[in-house]
Amino acid sequence: MLDHRARMDSSKKEKVEQILSEFQLREGDLKKVMRRMQKEMDRGLKLETHQEASVKMLPTYVRSTPEGSEVGDFLSLDLGGTNFRVMLVKVGEGEEGQWTVKTKHQMYSIPEDAMTGTAEMLFDYISECISDFLDKHQMKHKKLPLGFTFSFPVRHEDIDKGILLNWTKGFKASGAEGNNVVGLLRDAIKRRGDFEMDVVAMVNDTVATMISCYYEDHRCEVGMIVGTGCNACYMEEMQNVELVEGNEGRMCVNTEWGAFGASGELDEFLLEYDRVVDEMSLNPGQQLYEKIIGGKYMGEIARLVLLKLVNENLLFNGEASEKLKTKGSFETRFISQVESDPGDRKQIYNILTSFGLLPSAIDCDIVRMVCERVSTRAAQMCSAGLAGVINRMRDSRSEEILKITVGVDGSVYKLHPSFKDRFHATVRQLTPGCDITFLQSEEGSGRGAALISAVACKMACMISQ
Repeated sequence: MLDHRARMDSSKKEKVEQILSEFQLREGDLKKVMRRMQKEMDRGLKLETHQEASVKMLPTYVRSTPEGSEVGDFLSLDLGGTNFRVMLVKVGEGEEGQWTVKTKHQMYSIPEDAMTGTAEMLFDYISECISDFLDKHQMKHKKLPLGFTFSFPVRHEDIDKGILLNWTKGFKASGAEGNNVVGLLRDAIKRRGDFEMDVVAMVNDTVATMISCYYEDHRCEVGMIVGTGCNACYMEEMQNVELVEGNEGRMCVNTEWGAFGASGELDEFLLEYDRVVDEMSLNPGQQLYEKIIGGKYMGEIARLVLLKLVNENLLFNGEASEKLKTKGSFETRFISQVESDPGDRKQIYNILTSFGLLPSAIDCDIVRMVCERVSTRAAQMCSAGLAGVINRMRDSRSEEILKITVGVDGSVYKLHPSFKDRFHATVRQLTPGCDITFLQSEEGSGRGAALISAVACKMACMISQ
């Protein structure tokens, strides 16, 4: 009996393996993705091809990394996912001239109607949160410099002026696209009228992460987020940034690589599940690279694979629960929990029973296989992009060995049990001649925005003198 059972189980697993094998990416595939990414980066930087490039390579106006700056209190805001964060950052000089950065912060969750209503509603809600925060910390009377981490594609005209190109990650607030984001925030603060703020800098979360890690390690010249979405920035030689005048030094470029794939560069790698996720999203045909990697989508890809296995009668006796059939029900955090299971299957069993399923031991094993395949592919896809950036930097600096640090933040990178290790290993495999350190950013977005504001204040003071 047991023997028969074991044979059934192993043939089941074989069939599942076969279905999951299309998630496998070989080194040749990754190199292809990497080369195409580099080609799009190149097109994004050049004036004549920038418009049609899928990777926009937006100049941030954050120039060669700061060496020290203003001391004082700064407020920073961080809007980039479903939570919005307000942070008070005190920048001081330490004993030996090094910096000390102290922070207090509070999270506010953004109601669905503010994300998808009008821009006025969204920015009014943001200024209400700032007002609440200032009350709590008795700071209403002070006019503080404010740094705004805004993690959506923005075309900067200066460090404190940027036009929102398009919303991503489930945001849809009308009347914001095509407008100056800092202006929208300033207007909302004015409408409220109970506090004053001096918005001095707006940056992307990748840039804030890079700057915040730069204070720990001066080799940090790449910033990256793997969370709800996925994006990276890096220090590019000014002579290659054709959208901005000047050839001296370096400027941080926000790649906005989540949009890679818009011109078909990923078509051969997109599976049926990816196509469904894309069709059902708020922005079909856009952000295809991000939809393979980001936490907003990973759980949904896994759910679609599980349903396919149910339909093939390889899982849950061919019966799916109503909850499992519900779009968005299998969240990405469940993937982390499934893969964190120590091997006794208890954790997996508990998650599946909460879905109204009664899983067998083999069901639990198959669910784990699915999660591992989906998250491994995400890590590898992400590695190909970063390897493209790092190899490009090495080539443009023609250094024998490029020693470089990458600052990373984001829930998928931080919370998934093995994403990090798989990701690091694949990046290193694809970047011979590079010595890479990965630095996990703590409070990166908020601290980085405040530090950039401190630098922007110093620059403004120098200019006005």
